[in-house]
Order: sequence, then structure tokens, then C-alpha cells
Amino acid sequence: MDISLKTLVIPALLIAGWQTGAYAQEEPEQPDMLQIAETEADRLQRLLDLEDWQVFYVDSTLKHDFPAMSDELMGLQAAKVSNTSLYVSVQDKWMEKIDSTYKTIFTEEQWAAYLKNGAAKQQKAREKRKQKAIEAEQKLREKLEKM
Repeated sequence: MDISLKTLVIPALLIAGWQTGAYAQEEPEQPDMLQIAETEADRLQRLLDLEDWQVFYVDSTLKHDFPAMSDELMGLQAAKVSNTSLYVSVQDKWMEKIDSTYKTIFTEEQWAAYLKNGAAKQQKAREKRKQKAIEAEQKLREKLEKM
């Protein structure tokens, strides 16, 4: 199964609340991670009434983490990894890193508003996926021990 980068990154960005727009039916264009980062920083500035210095840190964080996430996903794709849970795991790792950084940048009120506007639901979904993976690993270990 050949998984395109668009198939991996775009759902992650949509889940995170970013507006990515429509894409052509032909060969899909790769998303411009720097433009997506700028768009998200602008969205958060409006949503959370961020100070200029906060926008700078959000923008810097996203301009580093989005391309890094994309590179890691492309590495999986280049290795022809077909296990979609590995791609989701990479996305979750980077989204957790971004949220952790946001928590240090935002005030308590801004963080609460960020969570209220969908981030809490995303965090809960990531935690649920992580717990499910831990349980599956534990079952596998128990099964191997019985052999």
C-alpha cells in the first residue's frame, strides 16, 4: 500500500483545526508547511488575542515542527511503511510537542480557550490512541511470554 504524504499530513492538519482548502483531482500538490504554519499562527492570534511576541513563538514553533513532522512522515513513506498506525503515531508525537510548547507560550486564559476550541478533544483522542497501543503491546508481551 503506497500512502501519499497528502493522505497523511492533511488529515492531521484538519483534525487539528487548520483550514487547508480544496485540492485538485489530478496529482495532489504537496502542502506548503511554512504557509500552513503562518495561517495557523494567524488563526490562533485572532482566536486567542495573542500578543505579538506570542505570535512570533507560535509561528516559529510551527515553522519548525510542521516540516519536521512532514520529513518524518516522508521517511516512513520512503521506507514503504504501510502500517498507518505508525504514521498516526508520528503525527500524535508532533502534535503533543506543539501543544506542550503552546502551554508555555499561552496565558492560562488563552490555554483554556485553546482547549475549549477543539484542542482538548484532540488531546483526548491522542491519549486514547496511546493507551490503546500500550494495551495492545501488553497483550502481545503476555502472549509471547506464554509461548
